[in-house]
Amino acid sequence: MSALYLLEPDAPGPEWAPFAGVRPIAEVRAGAWLVRERWEAALQTDTAATIGAHAEGFHEAGAAPIVAPGRVSGPATLVASTFAPSGARIAPAPDVRRFTHRGATVGWVVAAGEVWERPHRDGVALEVEGLPLRGAFDLVTALEVLLPGDCADFLGASASGIPEGSLVLGDPAWVISRGAAVEPGVVFDVRNGAVVLQEGVEVRHGTRLEGPVFAGANTKIHGGFIRGSAFGPECRVHGEVAATVFFGFDNKSHDGFVGHSVLGPWVNLGAGTITSNLKNTYGPVRLEVRGTRIETGRLNLGTLFGDHAKTAVGTMFSTGTVVSAGANVFGEAAPKYVPPFAWGSTGRERLNEEGFLRVAERVLGRRNVAFTAAQRTSLQRMYARGISP
Repeated sequence: MSALYLLEPDAPGPEWAPFAGVRPIAEVRAGAWLVRERWEAALQTDTAATIGAHAEGFHEAGAAPIVAPGRVSGPATLVASTFAPSGARIAPAPDVRRFTHRGATVGWVVAAGEVWERPHRDGVALEVEGLPLRGAFDLVTALEVLLPGDCADFLGASASGIPEGSLVLGDPAWVISRGAAVEPGVVFDVRNGAVVLQEGVEVRHGTRLEGPVFAGANTKIHGGFIRGSAFGPECRVHGEVAATVFFGFDNKSHDGFVGHSVLGPWVNLGAGTITSNLKNTYGPVRLEVRGTRIETGRLNLGTLFGDHAKTAVGTMFSTGTVVSAGANVFGEAAPKYVPPFAWGSTGRERLNEEGFLRVAERVLGRRNVAFTAAQRTSLQRMYARGISP
């Protein structure tokens, strides 16, 4: 059997803030699924390892081990973590040596007895469908491109039927509850896409879900207007959320608009946190990361929140803001870029390592997740990279 490897960029640039150096790009959520999960489903195999150095020592339940770049002996398949394949299965013929998308190579097939040394453009190519990811901002684009199909893939899967007392706008078959607890009075609008509620999901009275929406296991939706969004496991959601991806274990339990945004895991948004997702000029959104200007080409883009970021009550963010990992935003108005582990919003003060680890241990405990020695070491390495000049 061919071993599957996810290939990271040598050194992800500022376009991958706030996740470069924090987590492998293979472990970001593009649509309903992580990039790694998308490749595994397409190729019908598990990942042997992620190849890359920028997030060395990263540890997370379910993630593949990280290995240093080097030669790979066949049989093996190497695929780019900066490409999110669609839901279509990929079954290459024996002579195929590359996967391409619109002329760009996004993967390599290494036969038994062959050795892969570096990316190349040699050999027979198989065209595959999916979305190239130019940076973290394209995880919002992935919701628009991939989430409708991700949710539609559940049509015909076993489900518990329409929750009693619900109002459905559109075809009831597009409401897919797989063991969720839904209170009476929830509105499902599936005229533009399916709504998928995984096992253990709870949806309270006063919620309107406009598909496509995907809610991962044990996520709790406490009310509000939710549309075009994907939530990983164990999230808490309330208020107005539009075209936003929550990686998992995120907390937005109160009112406040969050739109066209990305939340890495363990983000906590204080009550009344609001993201702007459209410039007053209606022009394309630019990001500014450590003095580098990034043209996203997007008209709608909110805030990109890194792992373990937190906001105080009533925090407001401008269109196209980046909040780095571990930042605790409060006080004066947040700038367009908040540095890693900022204490406040400007980054003039930083949360020290032990303080960050202490808070992380408390937060994980609130979701009954053990704070293991491996987890602690992973966060220590993340902290060291984050405060490096």
